[in-house]
Amino acid sequence: MQEITLKAENIYDNYYTDVNVWVDLKGPAFSKRVYGFWDGDDVFKVRLVATKPGQWEWVSGSNQKDDSGLNQKRGQFTAVAWTEKEKLENPNRHGFVRATPNGHALQYADGSPYFMIGDTWLAGTTWRLPFRHAPTSDVYIPGPGIGFEDAIHYRKNQGYNSVSMIAAFPNWDTDINPSTYADENGVFVRNAWEKFGYDVGKGKGTDASGGLSYWGTFTAKNMRDEYGNLPFSMSEKHQGVSDFNYINPAYFQSLDKKMQYMSEQGFVPLLETVRRDVGPSWNAYYDFNETFARYVQYLISRYGAQNFIFSGIHLDWIPKEFSLTAEQFNEALTYHLNKYGPPPFGQLHTSLIDHSTYTTFGHDEEVPWLDMHSVGNKPRDHGFYGAMDTLFSLQPPYPAINFEPYYTGWNHEINKPGGETPPANSDRDNYFARAQMYGSVLSGGLAGHVHGTAAYDMTTTGEPAGARPHLWDALQYESGKQMQHLKDFVLSEGARYQQLQPYHQYLHPQKAKNSAVRGLDGWSFMMMNPERNFALLYFENKSELPRVSGLKKSTSYAFQWFNPRNGEWKEPETIRSDPKGNLSIPKFPDNSNPASTDWAAKILENR
Repeated sequence: MQEITLKAENIYDNYYTDVNVWVDLKGPAFSKRVYGFWDGDDVFKVRLVATKPGQWEWVSGSNQKDDSGLNQKRGQFTAVAWTEKEKLENPNRHGFVRATPNGHALQYADGSPYFMIGDTWLAGTTWRLPFRHAPTSDVYIPGPGIGFEDAIHYRKNQGYNSVSMIAAFPNWDTDINPSTYADENGVFVRNAWEKFGYDVGKGKGTDASGGLSYWGTFTAKNMRDEYGNLPFSMSEKHQGVSDFNYINPAYFQSLDKKMQYMSEQGFVPLLETVRRDVGPSWNAYYDFNETFARYVQYLISRYGAQNFIFSGIHLDWIPKEFSLTAEQFNEALTYHLNKYGPPPFGQLHTSLIDHSTYTTFGHDEEVPWLDMHSVGNKPRDHGFYGAMDTLFSLQPPYPAINFEPYYTGWNHEINKPGGETPPANSDRDNYFARAQMYGSVLSGGLAGHVHGTAAYDMTTTGEPAGARPHLWDALQYESGKQMQHLKDFVLSEGARYQQLQPYHQYLHPQKAKNSAVRGLDGWSFMMMNPERNFALLYFENKSELPRVSGLKKSTSYAFQWFNPRNGEWKEPETIRSDPKGNLSIPKFPDNSNPASTDWAAKILENR
């Protein structure tokens, strides 16, 4: 990444709103405008990168044509290709992540496969997971005092290559108000995560689990950076509301360190703008389309030279009081696209969603800024899979993923498959997470999977855990460690998984008798390539051993069981399809039928 610094010579009332800067960047097969960002005082920066080796040149410009400090500055540089050894040291050197040619999966710019193995650290941008500027260790065990570098390194050693984070939490602070409240005008200011143990005495009762609900008496979690900075100044007119015309660069300078560290460790984070609960006050007191688009562009300008996937809005729930509508967010993000264009280096744009981006926003021209679909949040059971199948069938095809599946260790009404709440980190708890991993991917989510870590709020040292576990405990749950086995399974034949298609209808039966949509037991999944010589399968607990149809006729196949709990492959068995292309699957490894636990498998044509 190259960083160009420009200093304004004129004086402006508001450098954030009054000035747009950019460089026009030209190089091999590249000619685009790259916007910069205000970094405090009179300083603007433009971050850029070369996408191919060769000669590159740039010239600066701005909307303030008479400012000689911002316009007609020039430079050039020579880009040299990474060596193969350097690419092994950091997979981000393979280039920016993009959709595969068939639209269903992800790859780096040079064609190397990228299969997301992510974790949910939504508040990881804040002081709650501090950047410590300190070394960590391969033998580090999570505990109180954990830092950002510790957590990244711990997950990296387990095969992770992404974490999901919300860039900023405007209006959230530990104050005299409840976590969810409306101002004197009846406009809801926030619907924040609770700071348990800090009761402000203004509650309305408890939820079904007996804990305080989002209308309860606890105040909100403080989501400042490590130095106490808020992302925006606070409004002088509207108490508790951010002033979205005055951004605070110091807050994002803290986030810079985390984004750069992840880049150096080979991570491709999901970076989200804000959580939907800030929408009502933002829309009530500001020109929402203009100010939201400016903030979106600030993030893209600040982090657009790094490998990440962008989420325009964290839309995990769309309540009337605590969110704007999907249509309003779609309008604002479309406004941004029309004004600034897509990210210049081609990062994918998606949204963490309530159920499905397709059912919420639409597809293609209906939502022009979105080029990667997702499912998530609810229902955290078999109800996801029909939505994922639908996403796979859309034309033109987009990559799809489950960004918010089952959360291990979380006792919440939307996190109870079949009504169950197993003990945290129990076999059953970890099984639910594992079933969502394989079921989501083998229903068409070939972009990868994000693990639901219930400590997403980053409750830290000295705070009661409340409804969600401490991060250092949640990181050690077995389901998190088992994510690496999903990657090993899917990539066991290299990039061939990218050509797979859902083939559930060729499993007989696909659903065991009495298996429920609202549960996570008894279903089987299969994806197969069009040549019918490669398939991946997953069988939930209590699945009935199915017969497979739709294979090549009278053909020899190798069938191999895979244990998703420990990543071990069984010895392959040779089986043969009959003259109609049917195949009888060998017994489950534990000889039970229905299965007494979950299993995965691979079918390959023998050559």
